[in-house]
Amino acid sequence: MIALNLTEIKDFMNKLLCTEIFDNFLLKEGTLQNSVVWHLDGALTPDFYSTEELEELGLSGFSFLPFRELRPQFFHLMRGKRTPSYFKFIFLLSPDNLARTLAQTKAGFTPEDIAGMFLNLKYQNGALLLTTGISYRIFSIDKSLENEWDMLIRRFLKNHEIAFEEL
Repeated sequence: MIALNLTEIKDFMNKLLCTEIFDNFLLKEGTLQNSVVWHLDGALTPDFYSTEELEELGLSGFSFLPFRELRPQFFHLMRGKRTPSYFKFIFLLSPDNLARTLAQTKAGFTPEDIAGMFLNLKYQNGALLLTTGISYRIFSIDKSLENEWDMLIRRFLKNHEIAFEEL
C-alpha cells in the first residue's frame, strides 16, 4: 500500500470529472459533502437492467458500476463556485482489468485469490490523498503483488500527467 499526496488538485479534479481517465475503474462507493452529504453505493442493482441492456452497456459480470456511468452525476454535484468540504471515492479494477493485471505482474495469484485491487481518493482539509490496497480471498505473506500494484498506479499517474508526492 502506498499513500500519495496529489499536489495539483484542480488539474486532477478536471481529469477525474471531465475526462475518461478513470472511466474503466469500478466505483465501489463514494461520499461527497457539500451543502448536504451524498453517499453512493456503486453496487449494480441486479433487477434494474435487462440481460440485453447489461450486454449492450458492457456491464455483464460486474458487481459495481464503472465510473463512466456515474461521472456525469458527480460532475453535476461538484460543479460550482464552492469546493466540496470532503469527498471519498473507492475505485476497484474491473474483473477483466484484474485478470490482465495479474497476468502482467506474474505474481502467481489468480483472479479467484483476489477480492479487489483498490484505489482510494480522499479530499479533506484542502488535501487530496490517494491510497492503494488489495483485498485477498486467501492468506498470503507474499507482498509482490502489492508492490507491483503500487508501481502500476505510479506509472498510471505519470502517464496521465497527474502530479503527486510520496508520503
